[in-house]
Amino acid sequence: MGRRTGAAPVKGAGERPLKVQVKAGRGRTLSSKLWLDRQLNDPYVARARAQGLRSRAAFKLAEIDDRHRFLKPGRRVLDLGAAPGGWSQIAAKRVGAGAGRGQVVAIDILEMEPLPGVTFERLDFLEPDAPARIKQMLGGEAEIVLSDMAANATGHRRTDHLKIMALAETAAEFAREVLKPGGVFLAKVLQGGTEASLLADLKRDFSSVKHVKPAASRADSAELYVLATGYRGR
Repeated sequence: MGRRTGAAPVKGAGERPLKVQVKAGRGRTLSSKLWLDRQLNDPYVARARAQGLRSRAAFKLAEIDDRHRFLKPGRRVLDLGAAPGGWSQIAAKRVGAGAGRGQVVAIDILEMEPLPGVTFERLDFLEPDAPARIKQMLGGEAEIVLSDMAANATGHRRTDHLKIMALAETAAEFAREVLKPGGVFLAKVLQGGTEASLLADLKRDFSSVKHVKPAASRADSAELYVLATGYRGR
């Protein structure tokens, strides 16, 4: 395989880029202005565009895998809530899906444009037959389950935290249905008090559970990822 995505330096890293200012205008809320400000001045957004990646989130997975090395060639990967496809792109490259070595199945309730080496299906993983359908697409149990899912923000911090943690807990339960013993589960969580029960459940079912925060996660964000390895089986 070639050099891993995410290792490339930012062009002009030694130069201070000019900051783009978004003007507040009619019909543009303060929150949308702040979001645009952040996007336009985010070096990871620029790098994603330059490297043909679907989202800046691709760098988060690349950085986590650079450190923990679980996306090995030949592995079968399931990407939950995959759209627009940034994580699937990284996974496909690293397991060799495009070369027929590994396999990546991506599902979402939203449509996603096709990606080389990725099998996509518009599917809600909460549907009763979802585990069987996914195993059929993968040709067996998954070796890695990824979830970068996040619920739509309400602006109320406590509510948003509970919604994201509920998604992570649901994803973890689903992962137990489709993971092969020895498998890996990686999911987005938020810092706060309610992840204690999720961590306790994961520690019961996986040999190693840890929090990771890649450099591509914004420093002012409460976003973390939980990485569970060595699935013990149901």
